[in-house]
Amino acid sequence: MISIGVVTRGKYGRRLIENLESNSDFSVSSIELPELLPDFIEDPKEFVKCLNPDKKVFSSDLIIAYTLHPDLTPEIVRLAGENDARAVIIAGGMSRTGGRKELDELSEKYNMHIEVHEICCEIGECGDDIVDRFASCFGIPQVNITVRNGIVSKVDVKRGAPCGSTQHMAKSLIGKSIEDAPAYAGLLVQQYPCRAARGTRGGIHKAAQLHKKAVEKALRD
Repeated sequence: MISIGVVTRGKYGRRLIENLESNSDFSVSSIELPELLPDFIEDPKEFVKCLNPDKKVFSSDLIIAYTLHPDLTPEIVRLAGENDARAVIIAGGMSRTGGRKELDELSEKYNMHIEVHEICCEIGECGDDIVDRFASCFGIPQVNITVRNGIVSKVDVKRGAPCGSTQHMAKSLIGKSIEDAPAYAGLLVQQYPCRAARGTRGGIHKAAQLHKKAVEKALRD
C-alpha cells in the first residue's frame, strides 16, 4: 500500500479523494488551498506558510496537486521534496506549474519524480515505481465488457479515471447496444460532469475520447 497526499483547491481534487477512499486501499490525506487566489503571489513560500498546512501530507509517497496556480505549484513541489515525498503528479497542465525548467531542478534536487497532466485520466505507467503502482489502479481507463445478444450486460473497471467518471460510465453502459456503447461512453463522461477544461481540443474532449477508446478496445477483445 502506498500513501497519497492530495492538495485540493475548491472543488478540484475532492472527487479524487472520495474515489480513492472508495475504490482502493491507498492511505489518503489532504490539505486544502483557498479557492480564490491572487493572480500573482509575490512570496509563495510565505503565503503557504501562513496557511499552516499539515506537513505530514507532504511526506506521503505520492503527492497529487490541484494547485492550479503557477506561483504556488513550485512551492508545493518544494514542500513535497523537503518532506521526502517520492513522486508528484501535477494536475491542470503545464501553464499552471511555473515552468518545466523549475520542475526539473526540483526533481533533481530532491531525487523526486514529477509529472504534469492536463487531465488525470491520462496518467499511465512511466517506469517510476510509485506512479506505476498508482497507475495500476487509476489513470487511463481500461474496462472489461460482457455482451449478450449484442447488448452490454456487464462492465468491469480494471483501471478508472481518478475522479470516478469511469465507474459512472460503467454503470450507465448496461443495456446499451454494442454499436452505441463507445459514443455513449464519451457522452457519459462529459455529463458526469467531468471537471476538465471545456472549449479546447483537450480537456473534457480528451477525457471523452479516452473512455470511448477504452470501450472500443474492450468490445474488440
